Amino acid sequence: MVIQIEPKTQTLYDQDYYLWLRITINQLRAGQFSSVDLDNLLEELESMGRSQKRRVKSLLIRLFEHLLKLTYWDGERERNEGHWKGEVRTFRREIKDELKDSPSLKPYILEIFDECYQDARKEASDRSQLPIDTFPVALLGSLEQILDENWFPE
Repeated sequence: MVIQIEPKTQTLYDQDYYLWLRITINQLRAGQFSSVDLDNLLEELESMGRSQKRRVKSLLIRLFEHLLKLTYWDGERERNEGHWKGEVRTFRREIKDELKDSPSLKPYILEIFDECYQDARKEASDRSQLPIDTFPVALLGSLEQILDENWFPE
């Protein structure tokens, strides 16, 4: 007995994402809701939310990492201080922009704050090749301090 498997019919979403997106937008604007590819639209919306959360998490880890290097990597501070401060400013601005666009992400940042700091300690240790104990287990500051453009740990 031979079982034939029918090839999956490719949808416009699978064939031409950009065209699918334009058509979906036009259908929504025209109120043609019954024509909308709802399954793929929902998948895309869920994916957008996950992406935004991943971006905020990544930015927060990078911010902590640079604050740690700036504060504790004595051997490289003189050569890299300007670069690290510039990176800190950039990450702060990008996090603030994300929060401005999506204020509901602030509770998420508070939820992942400690985890991001611990991840940043590991990354700072890896990049500096300093023992992880060089970087304190206790948080450097509060969320408000971390995002304050004029604040740096002592």
